[in-house]
Amino acid sequence: MTLLNNDFLLKTDVAKKLFHEYAENQPIIDYHCHLEPKEIYENKNYANISQIWINEGLYGDHYKWRLERDHGVPEELITGDGDDYEKFVAWAKTIDDSLGSPLYEWSHLELRRFFGINKRLNASTAKEIWDEANAQLQTPAFTPRALVARSNVQVVVTTDAPESDLKYHALLAKENLAFKVLPGMRPDDAFNIKADSFADYMQRLGKAANVTIDSFKTLTDAMAQRVQFFADHGGKIADLGLNSFYYAEATDAELNAIFAKGLANEDLTADELNKYTTALVEVMMKLAQQHDWVLQYHANVARSQNKPMFDKIGPNTGFDSVGTQADLTEQIRKLFYDAQAKGILPKTIFYSLNPNDWMAIATLLGNFQEGPVQKMHLGAGWWFNDTRDGMEDQMKLYANVGMFPNFLGMLTDSRSFLSYPRHEYFRRVLCDIIGQWVENGQAPDDLEYLGKIVKRISYENARDYFGFLKA
Repeated sequence: MTLLNNDFLLKTDVAKKLFHEYAENQPIIDYHCHLEPKEIYENKNYANISQIWINEGLYGDHYKWRLERDHGVPEELITGDGDDYEKFVAWAKTIDDSLGSPLYEWSHLELRRFFGINKRLNASTAKEIWDEANAQLQTPAFTPRALVARSNVQVVVTTDAPESDLKYHALLAKENLAFKVLPGMRPDDAFNIKADSFADYMQRLGKAANVTIDSFKTLTDAMAQRVQFFADHGGKIADLGLNSFYYAEATDAELNAIFAKGLANEDLTADELNKYTTALVEVMMKLAQQHDWVLQYHANVARSQNKPMFDKIGPNTGFDSVGTQADLTEQIRKLFYDAQAKGILPKTIFYSLNPNDWMAIATLLGNFQEGPVQKMHLGAGWWFNDTRDGMEDQMKLYANVGMFPNFLGMLTDSRSFLSYPRHEYFRRVLCDIIGQWVENGQAPDDLEYLGKIVKRISYENARDYFGFLKA
């Protein structure tokens, strides 16, 4: 079998038919990514494949960066100012030694789908692929807008701070694009009350919201204004990067006292931090519920674990790992129980980076389903889990404890315009799983019935759940 042939990952005839006849050509709803709306608006061609594939300054693919560090590549050729061709050769050598890594498959898949390059990437082919890819990158088919449209994407949801003016979203909304670019709110800095910069951040947020933020109540007012602003620009998602979470109730007086300490950059106890975080999460839950938004949680993450590199190049540079909060589900149970009692539990997608949480979280979410559509969802295999094994484990678990045909499917969570073949990869794994069930006698050999489920998971469920395409 050749590398990435037409039926790779598809072991049964049913799987092959499901993928090629039902999944392959479905549109993409990319409901969580880290693409920059400015880049989509400016629509400039990339100078070379290293800049679009590895890094452009400190913007790039963390998956690749981590693999290169494992391979001993110097940081100068990863996030530094090293020569772009030398960076590409370093990546070629890395990928040639990475057999078994999803990046081995994804990288070759991206070369095939976007550039039509079917060669193996290694040191001996690097120059030839470099020249061939760079020539194509200068053509109109390789601008950011063209790459998104070529990938059959209907919606791109970016990740935006609450204080963003959404300038580029507004400009893009006036363009005659083949896809929508919508904002997704990520209020990490509002939660980081122990940061030295917290008071300065509250001033920036208050200026954006036209609110003087001097108490927890005025912070709530500012967040309400920003959610409305995002909604006016088509926003329908807020995303909470909780990392860890411990539920703690607080009175209004306690919250104002805690907030005052944060503004003064005074030390806060663990209990005070938990009370502040819990209260602000519930503010976001209430606002999401009011606007019919989806609230996403990305949890159980240990971020920025290499302090010298954090001090040198900052956060979000590939030094994060799986979190180990053992009682996460119990803490989230308390949060959801309280929110449901208050009538503020919105549509929810919950991702844990630690797969040990998945069964507990999935069964917890099932306790809070209500309404005409499935409200609570276990998120797709995320980050270190969006491998073939991780995707398969997550989907089989979803099927075991919930309504698998309602699953919302894949998202890129990516900073690269070349990442959309990951949806193809996911759909192949999806079809292979269902094909195995048919082979085992667990599912009927009914292509029309199974094909409808494949189409729902690949595209239709996300389209309907988020409502991005509604007038």
